[in-house]
Amino acid sequence: MTALQYPLGVLIMAYGGPNSLEEIPGYLADIRSGRPTPAAVLEEIRHNYQQIGGKSPLLECTRQQMAAIAAHLDPARFRPYLGMRHWAPWIEESIGEMLADGVSHAVSLVLAPHFSQLSIAKYQQKIEEGLEMYRGQILFEHINSYHDVPGLIEPLAGRVYEGLNRWPATERDAVHVVFSAHSLPVRILKMGDPYDRQLRETARLVAEKAGLDEARWSWSYQSAGRSPEPWLGPQLDEHIARLASQGIRNVVSVPVGFVSDHVEILYDIDIRAQEVARQHGVRLERPPALNTDLAFMRQLADLIRQKAITAGWLPTQEA
Repeated sequence: MTALQYPLGVLIMAYGGPNSLEEIPGYLADIRSGRPTPAAVLEEIRHNYQQIGGKSPLLECTRQQMAAIAAHLDPARFRPYLGMRHWAPWIEESIGEMLADGVSHAVSLVLAPHFSQLSIAKYQQKIEEGLEMYRGQILFEHINSYHDVPGLIEPLAGRVYEGLNRWPATERDAVHVVFSAHSLPVRILKMGDPYDRQLRETARLVAEKAGLDEARWSWSYQSAGRSPEPWLGPQLDEHIARLASQGIRNVVSVPVGFVSDHVEILYDIDIRAQEVARQHGVRLERPPALNTDLAFMRQLADLIRQKAITAGWLPTQEA
């Protein structure tokens, strides 16, 4: 058993993204486990990134979030590390850095609030692979999900208010709110995976906090993968068209499954969904992502601290 020593490691993880157009083929190869990417798919994704500036902003956003979380943690007790699942800095390499620094115990947190065996569990698997790769031992406690915590729900409700306030007060009752998250294959439902349930609970809690009745909001998935198997829906583009057919002309998009700006927001919503909305005579507004929202950053720091206390690594009075 490794003796407890401070500071504890805090491994903050995100999906990863290309830092230039030239990195896209390698990035996709990693996501596809080395399988070749069809030329049409490669060109489509390259085009998407060109539309948002030629790179993913996710690495910089994640670094800012890590720094903001660390600002609410005692540096004598916690040391933050950053790891990406599908691009540099790789999770496995971050494990190597933690081992070199002598970290004995650590808390892991993925910057995605909802658990799935196809998402959060994959990050945790990367941690195990890193420990095996470097032949080291770190005792980890994982934060599996935080889909219903106040520091997530309240800032998201604030985003709803911000979106609605882009219309005159006399028109806001006619504005519809669409909550969304990244789609996953339908097979997760048969697996008993909690992803869909947790997402819908987040949406319900945010709607209640924002004072929306059931007729004022709806649920949608977005950004489905490019594979032949069925994916969870309805997809956001189709959903906007359906709302338009019902006479809804004003929509606020609040993607509750994402906590920072990246291609699934900046392209899939701000460009593609906006184009579909215009085609159907719908005004679509999206308030900012959470990014380094103060209440959200404090909440994540609290979750990390509480996980360490529950594990017996910190005195209770440090809560």
